[in-house]
Amino acid sequence: MNKGVILFFLGAILIQHKSFSQIVFGQQGRNNNDNQTINYSSPREYEIEAIEVKGVQFLDNNALVSMSGLRVGDKIKIPGDEISQAIKKLWKQGIIGNVTIYASKIEGDKISLVIELTERPRLSRFDFKGVNKSLATELEEKIGVIKGRVLTDAALKNTELAIRKHLDSKGFLNAEIDLVQQRDSVLRNNVSVIVNIDRKNKVKVKNITFTGNQHFSQKKLRKKLRKTGERPRIGLPKELLGRGLHFASHPKELLHFITHKDSISTTQFSDYWSQHMKLNFFKSSKFVKTEFEEDKEGLINFYKSKGYRDAEIISDSTYAYDASNMNIDLHVNSGNKYYFRNITWEGNFLYPNETLDGILGIKKGDVYDLELINTKLTFNPTGSVDISSLYMDDGYLFFNVTPVETKIVGDSIDMEMRLYEGAQATINKVYITGNDKTNDHVIMREIRTLPGDKFSRALLLRTQNDLRQLGYFDPEQITPIPIPDQVNESVDIEWALVEQPNDQIQLSGGWGGTFGFVGTVGLTFNNFSLRNIPHRDKWRGLPVGDGQKLSLQLQANGRRFQSYSLSFTEPWIGGRKPNAFSISLSRSIQRSINSYTNEEFGSLKVSGITLSLGRRVRWPDDFFVVSNSIAYLRYDLDNFGRSLGFETGAANSFTFNNTISRRSTDNPMYPRTGSEISLSASFTPPYSLFNDIDYETADNATKYKWLEYHKWNFDSWFYLKLAGDLVLASRAHLGLLGSYKKKTGIGPFERFQLGGDGLTGQSFLLGTDVIGLRGYENNSLAPVDDQGTLDDSSDDIAGGTIFNKFVLELRYPVSLAQSATIYGLAFYESGNNWNDLKDFNPYNQFRSAGLGIRIFMPAFGLMGLDWAYGFDENPIPGTTGISGAQFHFSIGQQIR
Repeated sequence: MNKGVILFFLGAILIQHKSFSQIVFGQQGRNNNDNQTINYSSPREYEIEAIEVKGVQFLDNNALVSMSGLRVGDKIKIPGDEISQAIKKLWKQGIIGNVTIYASKIEGDKISLVIELTERPRLSRFDFKGVNKSLATELEEKIGVIKGRVLTDAALKNTELAIRKHLDSKGFLNAEIDLVQQRDSVLRNNVSVIVNIDRKNKVKVKNITFTGNQHFSQKKLRKKLRKTGERPRIGLPKELLGRGLHFASHPKELLHFITHKDSISTTQFSDYWSQHMKLNFFKSSKFVKTEFEEDKEGLINFYKSKGYRDAEIISDSTYAYDASNMNIDLHVNSGNKYYFRNITWEGNFLYPNETLDGILGIKKGDVYDLELINTKLTFNPTGSVDISSLYMDDGYLFFNVTPVETKIVGDSIDMEMRLYEGAQATINKVYITGNDKTNDHVIMREIRTLPGDKFSRALLLRTQNDLRQLGYFDPEQITPIPIPDQVNESVDIEWALVEQPNDQIQLSGGWGGTFGFVGTVGLTFNNFSLRNIPHRDKWRGLPVGDGQKLSLQLQANGRRFQSYSLSFTEPWIGGRKPNAFSISLSRSIQRSINSYTNEEFGSLKVSGITLSLGRRVRWPDDFFVVSNSIAYLRYDLDNFGRSLGFETGAANSFTFNNTISRRSTDNPMYPRTGSEISLSASFTPPYSLFNDIDYETADNATKYKWLEYHKWNFDSWFYLKLAGDLVLASRAHLGLLGSYKKKTGIGPFERFQLGGDGLTGQSFLLGTDVIGLRGYENNSLAPVDDQGTLDDSSDDIAGGTIFNKFVLELRYPVSLAQSATIYGLAFYESGNNWNDLKDFNPYNQFRSAGLGIRIFMPAFGLMGLDWAYGFDENPIPGTTGISGAQFHFSIGQQIR
């Protein structure tokens, strides 16, 4: 056989990529000094005397020889498989371009080999053309090719596929992608990949048409495609039908038709549009194939939930309508409608059929719905008891139930529920992983599933919720992992946690009315450890890990105003029961300063201390907490003017507070379900019952020496998940400040001020509760009398003695990542305050609505920005008209 033909044949077998590999032996112009040629018809065995590598600039020669599998001293047959296998092994590494193996010398039965190759270039960077910087960053993250790696053909192909997939997910189905390699001018054997992208227009769905459907309207079926929607349609009133237009896919198209064909003004069209538009703002009309496949499954599940158990999509087709639009046709076969007939139970020994039937809640004649059956058997997301929880909450971890169709008679189906109850499982061990800073005992004291206890799914979920409320771990990644051991009738539970930063620093500034600019510096350590302060070897940057909370705050604008506060909380005082002990200290100074001489001519100094003890209780349920506290505040006035009714003197406030609260939310930063309710009552001793002061004739300095009042606050938050992460949050707040006797009256302290952002939350100077009401200026909603003027019944003292406030917020998250929780909101709220209970009218409200955004970052806490529109007139004298638009900035979680 011709030697050249053989070489050609071998080369063709070995070429598996675009690059080239070959085997060359004999007189091939490769410095072969031996006159001996290889007889390809008679293979001969040779011993490898030497192996040389050529063409390498960056790779290691010895490593390449090792990769080939050839070694000096090995005996190989030529022709034979050893050389072919060597080339294949080099190819598998993906770092080689062209490969040639040839003999440089043959002496007797010894042969010297040369591996000549070229290296593939390495990737230095991607350069995206035709897209903005944000999209380029997204694409580079999606590609996943590491810079500095060898650039293979497969890597280029995968790059293109990843880019196309990401563009498809954004609706750019017609995008053109071209990858061009360009030699790097700085790095040798490196290339940059220029990615030229022409996105074209987004492809949107023009029309979705269902055929074969006999039971539901086209509109209803379109709604069941939750992520794949048509471009918005406008239903036209009867007076416009018959004029050549029935539907328009965009308001501009409709406006063009009406204003050119009919004598309808743009204003009239705008009024029509606002009254008649029927748009789904939560569904995109862009086409994404993966979402379309999910929607088809959802459509079939909808049919099955209505009894059409045999429903199927016979065919679907997507085709272009024009360059930017496409149509979707779906042919559906619903099949017959079925109903439940007889439902029986098999294998149940613990609970009778009647109990299980009651939990299942399905009766003979109900529409057949297998998804409903599975929900009632395994996990009911509404929180109601299901069959599985009935068993698993009593330790039967190995329980399972299988619904089986036993008979189909006409349109009726018999079902048998086959149960395996198994044995009760005892918790053997509890593992905690991922807590790098938080000490084990802090976590273990929150865990309700302890070694030796019976397994309980309800307690497992409750523990998960309790760990979320701590705030030390990423609430989206708290995962209990049961590890069952059916042989020993036990289970180990691993709690996989991911710690998140939760210490906060507050740096802010704002305009403090008469004070001018007020700066705030605050530090909060939410997982502090007091006992580790002297033990530097246990510090993790700071003494942390014991779950204590330490807060320090300073507010000041120079000499005119300073405020200091310090608080410490131990959530498990004594370490045995969840009894929280707190202590807080505060000191505030307001000085009256002559703006010309800069001399001080008056001051108000407030000092306070509060001690509190809170404990969890088991009744009515174990979500309740009862707190009791005592607080002392002293107000020292020195020629401070008449704003408090007297200029010089001291006022003392000694109060007992009792608070009952309940919290069952699922997430501290972005609650989706659950509620928070709090009722607080504060009382001072009734000094007027045993002192000799005539409150009707005494001066204010005497009346207010020992403050006398009772104060009540009610706050509630309710969270309802509407769809996915879309949440409706409703709030109600009510406050009342009263006196024991009418003759003692109510002083200037502890009142309620309403309006604005509520940023201060509480004024340390007067103990005033500052209630936010967006859409109005700060503290602007003062009580008014029957004539609508400011109520002067309290010596011109700002603030009311009773208030209410109601809020509705629609929230949707932008990010729930550990680094930042971000969500947008739309809100409607109303509120008012009054000076006397007899004036209270819950229907007389100041109303507002608007939009906002909240950003929670572990290092800085919660920050918010709102735009609000106040619908009602501001009661401040001299103002006219409605309050109108306002911007509000907030820091921290607002209480009310």
